[in-house]
Amino acid sequence: MITVVGEALVDLVVMPDGSVEAAIGGAPFNTARACGRLGAEVRFVGAISVDRFGTLMAAQLEADGVSTDAVVRVEVPTTLAAAELDAEGVATYRFYTERTSAPALERVDVVETDVLFTGGLGLWLEPMAAAVERAVTDGDDRMVMIDVNCRPKIVPDRAQYVARLDRLLPRASIVKVSDEDLDYLRPGVDHVAAARGMLTEGTSAVLLTRGGDGVQVLVGDGEAVVPVQPADVVETIGAGDSFSGGFLSWWAASGFGVAEASELDAVVAAVQAANAVAGVVVTRRGADPPWRHELPADWSP
Repeated sequence: MITVVGEALVDLVVMPDGSVEAAIGGAPFNTARACGRLGAEVRFVGAISVDRFGTLMAAQLEADGVSTDAVVRVEVPTTLAAAELDAEGVATYRFYTERTSAPALERVDVVETDVLFTGGLGLWLEPMAAAVERAVTDGDDRMVMIDVNCRPKIVPDRAQYVARLDRLLPRASIVKVSDEDLDYLRPGVDHVAAARGMLTEGTSAVLLTRGGDGVQVLVGDGEAVVPVQPADVVETIGAGDSFSGGFLSWWAASGFGVAEASELDAVVAAVQAANAVAGVVVTRRGADPPWRHELPADWSP
């Protein structure tokens, strides 16, 4: 069982021409959907509003094969994110979170969970962030994957945020972090050196994502660069989240766990599978992860 914890929200996608489209999303929400479409046993843990947007999100999770048994329905409005697209389809985000649904998660149940995934707004929006921290650091030997996915413009207290990450990262077997994340977390430090520094804190593997330049995989005794597949990019919304879903689904299907997270060959193979999933998403509008049948027959381990 993969448990994905974090925010579900609505993206208001602002096109280069000024037009606006509403789409359900949120990084963990999209990751859970990707896992479900790829055939993994997955559940989503998060707070979802009882409003119309929330009803649509709950229905979408179920349609994609994601268990909603642990979803908490709340009376406050749905959290909003404005995704502003440039001419190349790259998104810049602005969030509207006060007195909305996503932060309202107060408890995370991780019983009978083999893999726990979290990140993004779940690492700082309260009370959700405190609940996430308790779930990650509860002392169980399950595998934890964290996608840092930080949003500097809306983090109210950088020192507090970094301190929480410093507490959580040693508990994570796999950490996914972008070069932009590291510019914020470890300013002035070479990206590879900063990523490798995370390994010394207890993490087994770091996936350093560099957009079109591929993914640098670092483990204790080695590293490798995994190139991304060429694609006709429409936009990048949901690509990183689908990458995470692809990684988790392939990992679970392989029967891998905490022990394999320190093995370079195993992690590289999972990243290759994840890149294949993300490579489909960037050719589509919105966060639209592929179903298993849309990937090559040999995608599964």
